[in-house]
Amino acid sequence: MNNSKTTSSVILLFLAALIWGFSFVAQSDGGMALGAFSFNGLRLLYTALVLRFVMFVTDRIGISHSPVSPADKKRQLFAGIVCGIFLFIATNFQQVGLNLGASAGKAGFITSMYILMVPLIGLFFRQKISWNIWVAVAIALVGLYFLCVHGSFAFSPPDVCLILGALGFAGQILTIDRYGNHVDSLRLSGMQFLTAGFLTVVIAVIFEIIPSQGGFLGWVEPLTHWKMWLELSYMGILSGGIAYTLQIFCQKKLNPTIASLIMSFEAVFSALAGWLLLNQRLSTREIIGCVIMFAAVIIAQIRFHKKT
Repeated sequence: MNNSKTTSSVILLFLAALIWGFSFVAQSDGGMALGAFSFNGLRLLYTALVLRFVMFVTDRIGISHSPVSPADKKRQLFAGIVCGIFLFIATNFQQVGLNLGASAGKAGFITSMYILMVPLIGLFFRQKISWNIWVAVAIALVGLYFLCVHGSFAFSPPDVCLILGALGFAGQILTIDRYGNHVDSLRLSGMQFLTAGFLTVVIAVIFEIIPSQGGFLGWVEPLTHWKMWLELSYMGILSGGIAYTLQIFCQKKLNPTIASLIMSFEAVFSALAGWLLLNQRLSTREIIGCVIMFAAVIIAQIRFHKKT
C-alpha cells in the first residue's frame, strides 16, 4: 500500500474523530436551547440534506451509484430504514442524556462502549469472541463504575440514557455490517439519517413543539439566533456530512483495527472539548474511569494471532 496514501488516511480519520468529539459540545448546548428531540431531529434532517448533496457530487465523478434492479432498490431501502431506526434510538437517548446533565466528556466515553457491545451482541448470532474482548469488557465495567457510580451502587438517569444510546449505536453498526457490502454506502447513510430525522421530528412535535409556551411560534424563537444555526451546521455539515464521508473513504485504505483505534479517540476529544468550550471538568474519580474505559476500548481492538 502506498505509504503517502496511508498517512493521509490516518490524518483525515483523526480529523473525523476530532469533529465527532467536539460535536458533543454542539449537542449539549443546542439541545438545551431548543429541546432534545427538536435539536436532534433538525440536525439529522440537516445531515440527510448534506449527504444528498454529497451523493449528487460523488455520482457525477463515479464514486457512488444508485441501485439498478428492483431487488437492489428494495435492499437499499430496507437497510437504510433499519439503520435509521437504530440511529433514532441511539442519538435520542444520547441527546436526552446530555440534556439531563451528563458532561460532554462522560457522554463521549460511555458512547464508546458500543465497541464492546458489538461483539457481545454477536454472541446471539453464534459469533466467537476472543479472550481479549472478555478482558476488555471486565475492565470497561470497572471504568464505568468509577465514571458513573457515586455513593450508592446506582446509575443516574443521564448515565442510563447514554448506555442505551451506546446500545443503539451497536445495533446500527451490526446492521451496517450485515448490509453494508450489498448497498451503496452514501445512500445507506442518507436514508438512515432521513429515517431517524423524520421519526425524531414526530416525537419533537408531540412532546416539545405543541406543549411549548406560545406553541409553534414559541418553539421557533431559538432558531432566530445565529448560534443555534452554527451548532446545527456543525452537526449537519461537519459531523454528519464531512466526517462520515471521510470515514467511508479512509477505512478503505486502512487496516480495520487501526481505523477503529483512531475513531475511538472521539472519546478523548469529547472530554477535551467539554473542558475547553463548556468548562466541564471531570473529577479525579471520573478521569480514572475514563482512562480505564479507554484502555478497555484499545484492548478490545487488538487482534492477537496464535503462533503457527
